[in-house]
Amino acid sequence: MDVRNKRICIIGAAKSGIAAANLALALGARPKISDARPLVEIEQALAMLADRAAVEVEAGGHTRAFIEASDLVVASPGVWRMAEPLEWARVKGIPVMGEIEFAWRQCRKPVIAVTGSNGKTTTVNLITRVIEASGKSACLCGNVGTPYAEHVRRTDVDFFVVEISSFQLELIDTFRPAIAVLLNFSQNHLDRHANMQEYFEAKKRLFMNQKPGDVAVLNAKDEWALKATKDIRSKVRFFTPEEEGENPNHLAVLEVARALGIADAVAQKVFDDFPGVEHRLEKVRVLDGVQYINDSKSTTVEAGRWALQRMDKPVVMIAGGSDKHMDYTPLRDLVKSKVRVMVAIGVIKDQLKDTFGPVVPVDVISGGLEEAVVHARKIAHAGESILLSPMTASFDMFKNFEERGRKFKEIVGKM
Repeated sequence: MDVRNKRICIIGAAKSGIAAANLALALGARPKISDARPLVEIEQALAMLADRAAVEVEAGGHTRAFIEASDLVVASPGVWRMAEPLEWARVKGIPVMGEIEFAWRQCRKPVIAVTGSNGKTTTVNLITRVIEASGKSACLCGNVGTPYAEHVRRTDVDFFVVEISSFQLELIDTFRPAIAVLLNFSQNHLDRHANMQEYFEAKKRLFMNQKPGDVAVLNAKDEWALKATKDIRSKVRFFTPEEEGENPNHLAVLEVARALGIADAVAQKVFDDFPGVEHRLEKVRVLDGVQYINDSKSTTVEAGRWALQRMDKPVVMIAGGSDKHMDYTPLRDLVKSKVRVMVAIGVIKDQLKDTFGPVVPVDVISGGLEEAVVHARKIAHAGESILLSPMTASFDMFKNFEERGRKFKEIVGKM
């Protein structure tokens, strides 16, 4: 796609928006940025522009005139596909796409893309390490924290390994991964998607442009994934978790490795040496005989289930955050068997009390995370674990799960 001298309006000045603007600059386009936040809040981000003076910026809200004076509109992942600025562009006949699509149109290397409700970050990290262990090179990017657009012009890599969310998939058009992985599907983001079917349709878009020579990797035990197969034109490879103790992420990575011609032994060595992902069952410290575990990456019901299934000691569980309109009742039996006390925080604290109160004691904390950690320490016994596994997003208290996890570790580290 030739965008030289084109006016490209980027909605949102977070990491992906800045990366898209820098890509546009590198391609000879005329990028501009529109952000709802006040200018003072985005100045630090704008400082990351390759040529700040060349990028026009409007802050404190979006204006129709600014959007309409564009040849192309690129949305950051956090921007809803039906957001008003995007609708203004569509009415005017201006093409609209997401940062993933914009980057893809400049990509010259094969892409391995991974989506799913849980386990994406661990899986893309493992895929990247397996590729590197085989003697090839890979660039890890996307929803994992480093935008795809920031790296897409690199020529020193053999593969791009991209973590991709349903939000990002909503605004693709031609994006076509050589290998597409759907790890699993369960309730999530129901504050943004109207229902489970709409959320699933967004996930399924990962496969929509694949051709027979491409590969789709799917979980044979996931009923939603099986529904997707009827519309998939690429070669389908299944991974099949047979036992509760098996790691489905490892099985998915093995199928990707096999599709690339990489020996199982190479992948197994990576699994054995892998230290884990920050904020995912990350052991922080042992204090007074109590193990503190940071699982801030847990933003769904199924992520909470995954964490609790791996607990071999009685748990004091800190859970809660913003409201994603999820149903927690399927976890009642597991919580009853694993959790001695739940400490509930955030917007959904009363929902957690109502859901789990009948099976375990639930202490509701009106303050923030620090108050919850201090309370958990008071009630925990030696030989138990204090597990931060919120099972929802952090936006009521933090910018993201990373900030929440870092704060937890800071609090625990100072004890």
